[in-house]
Amino acid sequence: MNIEELRECCLSVKGSSESLPFLGHNVLVFKVMEKMFAYVALEPKDGVFRVNLKCDAARSIELREKYNGVVPTDFKTLQWNLVILDSDVPDELIRELIHHSVDEVIKKLPKKKQLEYLSL
Repeated sequence: MNIEELRECCLSVKGSSESLPFLGHNVLVFKVMEKMFAYVALEPKDGVFRVNLKCDAARSIELREKYNGVVPTDFKTLQWNLVILDSDVPDELIRELIHHSVDEVIKKLPKKKQLEYLSL
């Protein structure tokens, strides 16, 4: 998956938006219901783009054990993964992980906000 395909997939999520909220940093952030579900530096590291995605902790462990292209983020938490786009992680799995990230964000919202999102 390339950076444009990643962007298209993130923007295809119901109610998603994109922004560059961090002054002085070239980081593209994708949100639903004003909550971040993905972010990517617009300058590739070593020529490769990486996307940070929210993830269930148990699933993070499984993904990190199975794929070299799924690693911890700078946060050192199981709730976020850094997914290397040009790696052993299949494009279809990256798409699925984007939607999983959205699901993780939505389920942490208050019930009223969850219902609002579902009605979009």
